[in-house]
Amino acid sequence: MTTDTQRDPDGWQSRLASRFARFAEFVQDTDNDAVAVGALGAASLVGAFAGFLVTSPYTSVFVVGFLAAVAYGWVRHQELAARGVTLAMTASTVVILALITVFIFYEAWPILNQRSGTVFGIWVPGLDLFTTTAWTPAQADKQYSMLPMIQGTVLVTVIATAVAGPLGVAAALFISEIAPPAVREVVKPGVEILAGIPSIVYGFLGFTVLSPWASDAFDLVGQGTYLFVGIVVGLMALPTVVSVAEDAINSVPESMKSGSLALGTTDWQTMTTVTIPTAFSGVSAAVLLGVGRAIGETMAATVMLRNTPTIAEPLYNVFYGFETLTSLIAANYGSSAGLQKDALFVAGCILFVSVLFLSIGSQLIERRMDRKVGGVE
Repeated sequence: MTTDTQRDPDGWQSRLASRFARFAEFVQDTDNDAVAVGALGAASLVGAFAGFLVTSPYTSVFVVGFLAAVAYGWVRHQELAARGVTLAMTASTVVILALITVFIFYEAWPILNQRSGTVFGIWVPGLDLFTTTAWTPAQADKQYSMLPMIQGTVLVTVIATAVAGPLGVAAALFISEIAPPAVREVVKPGVEILAGIPSIVYGFLGFTVLSPWASDAFDLVGQGTYLFVGIVVGLMALPTVVSVAEDAINSVPESMKSGSLALGTTDWQTMTTVTIPTAFSGVSAAVLLGVGRAIGETMAATVMLRNTPTIAEPLYNVFYGFETLTSLIAANYGSSAGLQKDALFVAGCILFVSVLFLSIGSQLIERRMDRKVGGVE
């Protein structure tokens, strides 16, 4: 005889039936006009998304219908309307992210498919983009190598992280644990103001101040270097690291610090052995956010670099500056077409995947540190 467990080993059918039952009970216990307005709002939102995708002239009609449903629901059933709007916005965020991801990789696929190759008998899309070193879209051979831009992005990111990481954590520790209240009230708003300065301003300052000095010192004709671009981008990422790291340090329970001081440790020993290890998840997340800012920075790199896709020799040479992935896109998207445009989307895919892995890594670090601080491990 077949048991219920054998028919439904994972219990997913039971869970699905339970959820449908709860939904049916919710609909039954809710006023009919609230259900009708919720259905109208959901249908209008779906219609607006569909109309946007197919560029329909009736998209605005669906948007107006959704807003009208929300307005009516907010007046008559505010709590249900608030729950529905938050659910709709959350679902819309996920859908928009999925559409952006699909669009980027869809646009990059033609050149990935055409410039593919095999490694040990395994088909690898876009292999030619990562095994050649030339970017020559105007010549007959039309090479679209990503390696020069990847090298530039890695060098700029490493230098920016070396600047923003230690300085940002040290500044956050000073603001949170060392600075007097009067100093803290001045320094903290100043750091937040730095975060609001447009990136083009940083790039312009780097171009007008650092680039001329680098030209004289390293015999570069009016161009910047990876070293100084990394420094500028690191200074741009510094406010983000300071702000997030300070919030993480402030979240450390005061009882832990007081207990450490009661055992006879100094303030510095408490900060290095209790505060920083306890807040390490937030501090590491702050540094990774700074790294993500460095990877995705566009205008400073575009303004300061010479925008000629070339691999620096040796590979670790930071005293020359050619191109990064972001500056490549910024400098070429307006005039690109065909495979060159597809190659720019490949650069976007590389940036997207890099930031995605950084985000996942920060979450894994945070979860592990939370388990350690909570005594699970």
